[in-house]
Amino acid sequence: MNRYATFPANPAGTGASLRPTLPFFERTYEHGGMATTDRQATTLALAHALSAAERGLAVIPLSRTKLPALRSPHRDDPDPAAPPCHGACGRFGHGVYDASTDPVRIRELFAAAPWATGYGIACGLPPYHLIGVDLDTKSGTDSSAALRELALRHLFTIPETVVVLTPSGGRHLWLTGPPDVVVPNSAGRLAPGIDIRGAGGYLVGPGSRTDHGVYATAPGTGDLAPAPCPVSLLRLLLPPPRPGGLPAPPAPGDHGRGLVQFVLAAHEGQRNTRLFWAACRAYENGLGPTLADPLTEAARHTGLTEREARATIASAARMTGHHP
Repeated sequence: MNRYATFPANPAGTGASLRPTLPFFERTYEHGGMATTDRQATTLALAHALSAAERGLAVIPLSRTKLPALRSPHRDDPDPAAPPCHGACGRFGHGVYDASTDPVRIRELFAAAPWATGYGIACGLPPYHLIGVDLDTKSGTDSSAALRELALRHLFTIPETVVVLTPSGGRHLWLTGPPDVVVPNSAGRLAPGIDIRGAGGYLVGPGSRTDHGVYATAPGTGDLAPAPCPVSLLRLLLPPPRPGGLPAPPAPGDHGRGLVQFVLAAHEGQRNTRLFWAACRAYENGLGPTLADPLTEAARHTGLTEREARATIASAARMTGHHP
């Protein structure tokens, strides 16, 4: 059985009794191929939102444009320079700061927004500290391929997790983060076409209806729990360190020898991955042209052909913005 097949209602799991574990998205609604009125869409969105809240995910109502359905109560405030209100006023309309797992509050939010046809899931909140990896298709880039290259370059694997399909053909990967780490939102910083939803952001929940179609879980992922974010990927999602705190770079000669030794130590099944990682490091440190031949020779010693090795090094050069 898949180790993510059930999702505890109380993931903190300390002291409190757990309800029977259920698939992550317990309920499904057959409405994708049917004409759905706004009232029906609102009813469905509320049902999906309540189901997500049962799993510990804080939600807000969304309009067909994927924006929060409730407008800010402070939009006409006379002082635009005043500190932003995140809900301390007690009124609705603070976007993701309205998000809740309380079914009474959720029903009140939807009652105040009868035009809502979807729901957003707040990221960065306990107990899951959700991180959304948004693989877009509208920019004309292959964001899935970019993520695969990043995984090769930084030696991580995307685990089995919840995947939500967007009407435009994109995908949202749901991951969890550590409670003491704040992952910021970003657009295209990781790679073109890859946006990150972190603290203060939200993901459009499956079952939401928008102007362009319906969001839905990918087949085989609806009963998975969000998987932990790989450590190497998590490092990439965090803000870069301040210049004053950077360690001194190693001497070029020592670094070059270390990269060659790293490739020579590869076992079968690791050869391309290690070569790609080492070549990326070489180009990032200005050693790419110098180390191309030594890395190729090291890769040949591990069993790769010269053609395979040079193709991998060329891919690393392109990935780091260089010409092989």
